[in-house]
Amino acid sequence: MITLQPTITPEHLFAQIPFARFLNLELDIAGTELRTHMPFAPHLIGNPLVPALHGGVIGAFLEMTAMVQLAVAENLEQTPKPVGVSVQYLRSAKPVSTYAEAHINRVGRTIANIEARAWQDARENPVALLQAHFLIG
Repeated sequence: MITLQPTITPEHLFAQIPFARFLNLELDIAGTELRTHMPFAPHLIGNPLVPALHGGVIGAFLEMTAMVQLAVAENLEQTPKPVGVSVQYLRSAKPVSTYAEAHINRVGRTIANIEARAWQDARENPVALLQAHFLIG
């Protein structure tokens, strides 16, 4: 007898990723669309002289946002695996709350292409953009 795995929930996915817990990521889900929120914490600072959030924090935040968006929209049973990620840093991220959303460009049999953006004050003023491919099959 074959037992089907239940689809993964965004909350379960974030709970499985220790770095997501370290960043204290929060989700706001409406149907298959979601927005993630990363509250500011002093340990996220990369350059204390500016001060600015660490680039790795922003990149990981965007990658996890894209991963969860894909899992929710495609009702996946397994965690998507990143196979190619490119992050464009557009400006320094200030020590304030940061938000992100992802958009799925295309889903094939085994690979999905996703874009994500992170912003702080205004959605139309992103601090970083992500372009990624995830293995889903």
